[in-house]
Amino acid sequence: MESGIFSERINALRTALRSPSEALLITNEKNIGYLCGFFKSEGVMLVTLGNAYLFVDFRYIESAQKMVSSCEVICFKKLNDDLLRIIKEQGVSKVYFEASDISVARYSSFKKVFDENRIECDCSNTLDESISRLRIIKDKSELDKLIKAQKIAEKSYLEVLNYLKPGVSEKEIAARLEYFMKLNGAVDISFDLITITGKKTSLPHGIPSDDIVKNGDFFTFDIGAVYEGYHSDTTRTVAIGSATDEMKEVYSIVLKAQLAALDTIREGALCCDIDKAARQIIETSGYGKCFGHAVGHGVGLDIHEAPTVSPKSDTILKAGMIITDEPGIYLPDKFGVRIEDTVFVTENGCKNLVNLPKELIIL
Repeated sequence: MESGIFSERINALRTALRSPSEALLITNEKNIGYLCGFFKSEGVMLVTLGNAYLFVDFRYIESAQKMVSSCEVICFKKLNDDLLRIIKEQGVSKVYFEASDISVARYSSFKKVFDENRIECDCSNTLDESISRLRIIKDKSELDKLIKAQKIAEKSYLEVLNYLKPGVSEKEIAARLEYFMKLNGAVDISFDLITITGKKTSLPHGIPSDDIVKNGDFFTFDIGAVYEGYHSDTTRTVAIGSATDEMKEVYSIVLKAQLAALDTIREGALCCDIDKAARQIIETSGYGKCFGHAVGHGVGLDIHEAPTVSPKSDTILKAGMIITDEPGIYLPDKFGVRIEDTVFVTENGCKNLVNLPKELIIL
């Protein structure tokens, strides 16, 4: 079944080719994994109208041959030479590159060899846009992996709450959380986990340190697990021991904004309107200047990918897209609150992948 999915993706990508003399060169490791299921290669993938090839070196050849059936696996000795041989055999005279991925040095290396053999190189955004259009819509196999990643993160979060008490450090919570995630089946964490307390919660991307949890503090978790390449992303803010009226009020406003955005998510909605639904509530409450980031973003093989849910995004949501909904209010030198869900867009609304409570929890 998986093999069929990868073949379908490769065939869909072939629509970027206009003639048998053109080929696509995939260098981004996650895009290679998306197209053939193999995420461990430092090689490349070549797609022509009639064939597809995965080039790996000796270190990966055995595992690649066992895992990949949607394209031919080639063990290269000198990548440029072996790649050129296949390109010539296929009668290719023009190759498209991933402009957003490949370094200038690596592109120059390929271009030198291709120029010498009269093969045109195209490093425009053509290939990047074609892959983005494919990846922005998640199929069932991708959704299943995202749900599994989310379940791992949630189980680990609930376990680590047992250790969250006055006297513990931010670093210790981060370390325990990562340990639990990997113990529960995660391949990795989605990003450097954000586990911050007190005044640092006003930093949207604060870094865990030796700072100690104290009674009366907010504590923010921005967490995610990776399962078979796919990332989860969730934020929750909890209070330690007690919360002031101001803390409760700000939390209530953020929750109201988050739920308002959630209610607007469905196929056909504009991303900027989803952002607006949350932002208006925060602005009307007098905290507009304390919310400076977008309401959300796409999630999948990358923790941040298309579409962007921001005031300037005119992307129209389609069923199958996965986005976050994460408004926040950040009061410098005081505290901050962010609440984040990851949702799957459907024709009539959305399926929330997060099953954690959103009401303020006071531990």
